[in-house]
Amino acid sequence: MSKIRVLVVDDEGELAHTVVERLGIRGFEADAATSGAEALELVARSRYDVVVLDLKMPGLGGIEVIDRLKEDHPELPVLLVTGHGSVEAAEEGMQAGACCYVMKPVDIEALAKMIKDAVSD
Repeated sequence: MSKIRVLVVDDEGELAHTVVERLGIRGFEADAATSGAEALELVARSRYDVVVLDLKMPGLGGIEVIDRLKEDHPELPVLLVTGHGSVEAAEEGMQAGACCYVMKPVDIEALAKMIKDAVSD
């Protein structure tokens, strides 16, 4: 079975790269993007099984990125990550097409399970 390919998108670069590293330890193949625009470029160039996307980012925010991803890749699961405690914003993300959301700080084991669940749905 091939590894699950994950794109982690967070404007906090150190956090994104840490999540990528920890997912790699757990057998995922992961890349990081530090902006919505970079995420869209990577998805256009490479195949990903799932996107882990921060909700609040400068420039293209999470909701805008979901909207654009769903136009070109409607089958691509998106897991929304928020550190702002806004259930309303997370619900907006779910309405835009995210399959689930998780609050920061992210528990890596819980995230790994959510990724596997999103890909198997």
